[in-house]
Amino acid sequence: MTFGRRCGLRVSAYALGTVNFGTSWGGGTERGEALKILDRFAEAGGTFLDTADCYNDGEAETLLGEFLGSRRDQFALASKYSYGTGPEAGVQTTGNSRANMIRSVEASLRRLDTDHIDLYWVHFPDTVTPVDEIVAALDDLVRAGKIRYAGLSNFPAWQTSRAVTLAELRGWSPLAGIQTEYSLVERTADRELLPMADALGLGVALWGPLGGGLLTGKYRHSSEGRLTDWGGRIMRTESDSRRTALVDELLAVADEAGAPPAQVAVGWLNARAGAAGTAHIPVIGPRTAEQLDGYLAALDLKLSDEHLERLDAVSAVPLGSPHEIVQASRGVLLGGDPARFRPTTPTVA
Repeated sequence: MTFGRRCGLRVSAYALGTVNFGTSWGGGTERGEALKILDRFAEAGGTFLDTADCYNDGEAETLLGEFLGSRRDQFALASKYSYGTGPEAGVQTTGNSRANMIRSVEASLRRLDTDHIDLYWVHFPDTVTPVDEIVAALDDLVRAGKIRYAGLSNFPAWQTSRAVTLAELRGWSPLAGIQTEYSLVERTADRELLPMADALGLGVALWGPLGGGLLTGKYRHSSEGRLTDWGGRIMRTESDSRRTALVDELLAVADEAGAPPAQVAVGWLNARAGAAGTAHIPVIGPRTAEQLDGYLAALDLKLSDEHLERLDAVSAVPLGSPHEIVQASRGVLLGGDPARFRPTTPTVA
């Protein structure tokens, strides 16, 4: 499939996220196991790779550069910049500025041992660099042949839609897609980001499909995993009654479907991706080849309509204003009887 309707970048049903490649952050995946994961992903037909300059302080990119070698052109390779690389990163080597973008892409190209990056993400908004500077600089990199396509990761919908519009009006290279967290435990992208992406034809890369391990159910028995290895950074925990109800329902569906909870959670995500208006690609981040096998098995898992509806219901988030009031007013807006929306005058006794 192509990554959305705005470009010809061909991608696989999953993107292999390499945040675990390397051990500089603690935990992580040793070199031999990381190579096994990449090889098995490729054997299964995977072609979309997602990394970042900050992952394990640059070690993930370096390992990928070693692994790809002569088969580089078999893959659509994505990387990111913004955070900087390593603990020495400072004010001049972080953020979204044109200067840091150029410095970062050159450093990533060296570590990845390649002459171009297929999809270059701005990892996070730094809240100070103007959107037009970001989009203009990405266009410069495309024209220079350093990158083929560009996208915004973890940006709000209003900034993304403005960036798309600026690129269209000024004749710059179009943005190909967005990257955002999305899973059963984190569905707030349903409010703005996903409808925007579908409407504008942007591809969507969905990171965190297992909520940092919460949706495996393992944290009910042990804290081993990212929760301990990464000190709980960007992890989801069973912190309230809503999440407890979600995990309860997930475990119940998994028992009925005869599949592990992790596969059911990813199977639900795959079903939603298949029904989306543009390409929605889960970014999987296995730490072991065995975990990768679980993700691959989820591609063949067909959940019943009942199971999908139950998981939809228990994980849904309130859309809030203005979505709920617009939906309530839809009948009137489409020509229905407006009387029921007229304010009434209270009766004075």
